Amino acid sequence: MSQALTLARPYARAAFSLARDAGTLPAWSQALAFAARVAADPQVAAVLGHPKLSAADAVALLAPDGAGEAFGNFLGLLFDNRRLSLLPEIAGLYDELRFEAERVVKAKVTSAAALPAAELETIKAALRRRFGRDVEVEAAIDESLIGGAVIDAGDVVIDGSIKGKLGRLEAALSH
Repeated sequence: MSQALTLARPYARAAFSLARDAGTLPAWSQALAFAARVAADPQVAAVLGHPKLSAADAVALLAPDGAGEAFGNFLGLLFDNRRLSLLPEIAGLYDELRFEAERVVKAKVTSAAALPAAELETIKAALRRRFGRDVEVEAAIDESLIGGAVIDAGDVVIDGSIKGKLGRLEAALSH
């Protein structure tokens, strides 16, 4: 486990606790994702590390419109503890906690070409049956797969791509 994840975990848990108690899990998820994207930008990272930057300016830069006072206070705490660079890890860990609490599995479906919405819904339904939970599907394209798809749902990876099948065939033939 990386040091960044270790450092980010208590902040993610605190954010999750605040959001759960306020009943604003999705809003915090969106606000953290926004702040993480902004903080990950190299130009913004340079500004966030500047010694003359105030907490209020950092919060104004990172908080999306309408994020709420609690979220601003959370960003202020991260600023005070010099942990704003951990926002991408905090956002990821927060989403894991949120999906676990909401009993949602997040799956990424990578295919060689864009999949029709009906096909994504079929995959989503099959994953829902397999895991016994709601499934949130994210679609991605990787032309190197040639055809088929790779489904990554946490600890489960299903490789139905032509590239994967060719790789397994090559391995079988070389033994």
